[in-house]
Amino acid sequence: MLLKIYFGDNPLFLCDQIDQEVGKLIHRDDAIFIDELSTPAVNSIIHEMSKKSVHAGVFYNDNLEKLRKAIFKKFYIILAGGGIVKNERNELLFIFRRDKWDLPKGKKDNGETVEHCAIREVMEETGLKYVDLNSPLTITYHTYNENGKFCLKESHWFTMDTSGNQELIPQSEEQITELTWFSPSSLSKVRNNTYPSVLDVLSAAGYSGK
Repeated sequence: MLLKIYFGDNPLFLCDQIDQEVGKLIHRDDAIFIDELSTPAVNSIIHEMSKKSVHAGVFYNDNLEKLRKAIFKKFYIILAGGGIVKNERNELLFIFRRDKWDLPKGKKDNGETVEHCAIREVMEETGLKYVDLNSPLTITYHTYNENGKFCLKESHWFTMDTSGNQELIPQSEEQITELTWFSPSSLSKVRNNTYPSVLDVLSAAGYSGK
């Protein structure tokens, strides 16, 4: 098994076995590989992943849960929920924010479930009034720095459906400037200008484009 954490656009793979994808990375000059689980090793790989010269990282240990906890305790964990929304024409809804195509999501409020968070954030960011949550899809992880605090966002993604001629209203306070429905055959426009984690969500939903 493996868990992927993005540092910017670059992935750090936490794994308890070396599969074909990870195996290819180990021998790259722009990737870092560590198989010793210790505090200095954890600090080292987090530091290395911040370098522009490092394309990817692999941290191996036969106890993935122990490895996950060792990495996660170095960050302030933020839970979020979001959705890949499909209408009756089988089109997918994307938001345009900070010059990239993205999927609606946001931070979980105290006391709410990630399911409720996902529906609320989708409705707030898109203006949709009626959204049905179907099933869990995948979880993505990415790190960022917020006012000097090292954060790791754990985003829970769900498949969702909506119908009817609902008005789309971009949430301007979240810097969303455009909302667009894309057919599966036109997703190349999204793939060419989005985040790696969004590509992972699309792949999990069966829209890898391969």
